[in-house]
Amino acid sequence: MMNILLVEPNFPLPDKSKNHGSKTRAQFLPIGLLKIGTWHKTHGDRVRLVRGLRAAGMKPDRVLITSLFTYWSAAVHAAARYYHARYPAAAIEVGGIYASLMPDHCRVALPFAEVFQGLYRGGLVENVTPDFSLLEEDLDYQVLHTTRGCTRHCSFCGTWKIEPEFTFKRSIVAEVQKQRLVFYDNNFLANPYVDEILRELIDVRLSRGRRLICECQSGFDLRLLTPARARLLREANFKAPRIAWDGPYDRWPKVKAGVDLLKQVGYGRKDIFVFMVYNHDRRYKEMRAKLDACRRWKVRVVDCRYRPLDRPFDNYRPGPTRQTAADYHIHPAWSDDEVRRFRRAVRHQNIAILLDLPNGRYLAGCERRKVGSKSACPMSPRPIIIRCDGGDLHPEAALA
Repeated sequence: MMNILLVEPNFPLPDKSKNHGSKTRAQFLPIGLLKIGTWHKTHGDRVRLVRGLRAAGMKPDRVLITSLFTYWSAAVHAAARYYHARYPAAAIEVGGIYASLMPDHCRVALPFAEVFQGLYRGGLVENVTPDFSLLEEDLDYQVLHTTRGCTRHCSFCGTWKIEPEFTFKRSIVAEVQKQRLVFYDNNFLANPYVDEILRELIDVRLSRGRRLICECQSGFDLRLLTPARARLLREANFKAPRIAWDGPYDRWPKVKAGVDLLKQVGYGRKDIFVFMVYNHDRRYKEMRAKLDACRRWKVRVVDCRYRPLDRPFDNYRPGPTRQTAADYHIHPAWSDDEVRRFRRAVRHQNIAILLDLPNGRYLAGCERRKVGSKSACPMSPRPIIIRCDGGDLHPEAALA
């Protein structure tokens, strides 16, 4: 029996973004560590998970540290050095996204650590049920994968580099533990058994006959979204469907067809999102045209500022302060001003669409008015909680 310490570094996330869930919507959960914890427990090991830098409450034999985005490498380095100093006899092991994409960089920074690429021990724990009891908080949801890897090889994404083999499950119903399911698949619809899985989810009933509530973190591949599949997504109670629009503006008819298809099966326009990567190969003017198309369709946008897969830092700061390419990645076809203008335009447009402002046009300060007041916002007859989706997500996010 060994003492296994699982570590999630102190990534620069706001507190509200530590977990998903109806109470605290967020982007990341150390699902890999939770699976590793289950596997080691079944093999008789004592396991503890810590988030950040603090005492483990035991003397570990092995310290397993996860990593997320390459530009958060500093947090990984800090965690490894902290636990190596605190428990010098323990083996320090680093895995995850940064370790997989930049293993040499990680080894140079942490010569005392062993660096692993890809899934833990070659996928040894992939089909293991995560041990959510390792978390201090009680979650009202669970994270699932029906696939690993991706059938696409998009230049901005690291999925196919970390998980080169596309694998899939035929069924996931036996894994369901919670009413709310969050799928971390990078291309959910690419699973050849996705229709069967959706039918499973439709039929699942928990205590008191409650239906499942499902969400997919990645955008749906339009090439795989058929009318029948859209109906199954709706019947399986998938919320806030996202359509991926990575291609050029001239593909707008297909994107609009996808939006219309989701509306036809029962999604309201405020339920639908379009996912876009900016600060990449599509120039600012073209991205604004794509954004304007979404305004005309009255759907909101989830924006993702691109960062290279081999960049170990990102010092972008939102706000009016100007920065240069020395601070964060600015694509050669973009400028700092354009990055900020696009980001601001997305947020303003999302607010305008959510508040039903005329033609989806933003009015300065409208979100600070007392929504529900006829004089302030006659288009909104009742109070509304504004949820402005989008932010500095990364194409690697679903690999967490």
